[in-house]
Amino acid sequence: MTLIRVSEAARFLGVSDDTVRRWLENGTLHGSKDQHGKMVVDGVELAALAKKQSQLPQDPAGVGSSARNRMVGLVTNIIMDKVMAQVEMQCGPFRVVSLMSSEAVRDLGLEPGSVATAVVKSTNVIIEVPAKGNPA
Repeated sequence: MTLIRVSEAARFLGVSDDTVRRWLENGTLHGSKDQHGKMVVDGVELAALAKKQSQLPQDPAGVGSSARNRMVGLVTNIIMDKVMAQVEMQCGPFRVVSLMSSEAVRDLGLEPGSVATAVVKSTNVIIEVPAKGNPA
C-alpha cells in the first residue's frame, strides 16, 4: 500500500495542507501515522478522491473517439514558421504542447485564447515513478 504524506496529498489534489487536514478530521479522507509519526493517506483512497473531484470542462467537440485522454483547455501560445508549429495549451493545471503543421493551425483557426481539446493516444504516454529510495 502506498502511503502519501499530507503535504504531497495536498499538492496532488491542488488544495492546501490545511484542507487535507480538515478532510481527515471530517472523514472525507482517512489517515494514519507512518513510522516517523507523520500523518499519511492511503494512495488508493487519494486517487479515488482526486478522480471524484476532477472537473474538466465539457469537450466541445461532441464526437466519438477511441482516445480516452481528452483534455479541454485554452491555447496559450503558438510558435509557427512556414511549415511547422508548436501549440501550447493550458488544460487545468497541465501544460500540453503539440507539434503540428502550420497548415493544421490555420485550418483549425487556432490562436492564443482559443478553446481546444488536446487528445493523447495512450500508446504514446510515458509513465514514470520516483527512483527507489526517493520519496514521491
